[in-house]
Amino acid sequence: MVMLSDCIARLVTLCWRMSEVMLVLRSYRMSAATVLHRQSSGSTDNDVRMRNNRPVGGGQQPTSTAESPPSSPGQSAERTTRGCCFCCLAMKSNNGNQEQRPKDTKLGTIPEKDDPPTIEEVKSWGESFDKLMKSGRKVFREFLRSEYSEENMLFWQACEDLKQEQNPELVEEKARLIYEDYISILSPKEVSLDSRVREVINRNMVDPTPHTFDEAQLQIYTLMHRDSYPRFLNSQIYKRLVQQTS
Repeated sequence: MVMLSDCIARLVTLCWRMSEVMLVLRSYRMSAATVLHRQSSGSTDNDVRMRNNRPVGGGQQPTSTAESPPSSPGQSAERTTRGCCFCCLAMKSNNGNQEQRPKDTKLGTIPEKDDPPTIEEVKSWGESFDKLMKSGRKVFREFLRSEYSEENMLFWQACEDLKQEQNPELVEEKARLIYEDYISILSPKEVSLDSRVREVINRNMVDPTPHTFDEAQLQIYTLMHRDSYPRFLNSQIYKRLVQQTS
């Protein structure tokens, strides 16, 4: 019986890993199709322009002193990066250039309080995890960093940022960046999620919305509450704050 249950558990794990790989491959295929379509469109446009500029009657085309203005570096860069998929944005190209994020796409931009905490705030953190997450995220993230689990807070903040996004294109881009940074098994910042939640995420990623990661965010929030929060209250970081504000 023990061997049978172990085989079933391994089979379930293999299934969701295969589904994740299929999702990544689907993204690559979509990106490749987009690039090929744009290249084909560009070649067709060039052929049309060459036919239009061809001299009538077989004569030699007269030379013109007016030349078309060269494209600006910004326009060239825009044409180069427009067709990239979310996986390509985090990889180095062969010529040494690296583009990790689109300039208009950011993750985890939920503001944190920079002012020193008050006595009331520090005391409230010891009474409620919800209050800690409202006014003490910066201190709690410092503690998580000391335990090498800062990715849990970063993922939670990225999900909060996604919920506030209204632009459908940015919603899709941010969702894919979150998946790449915190859900993918290839990421060094992968958060701990069970197979059921991963299957839900893989289904949601077919058509991402601001609430694509709601179940995963709740699971990570619960993990921080039950696992990291008690150790935070007994840590030197929190005890030192209590002494400084008392």
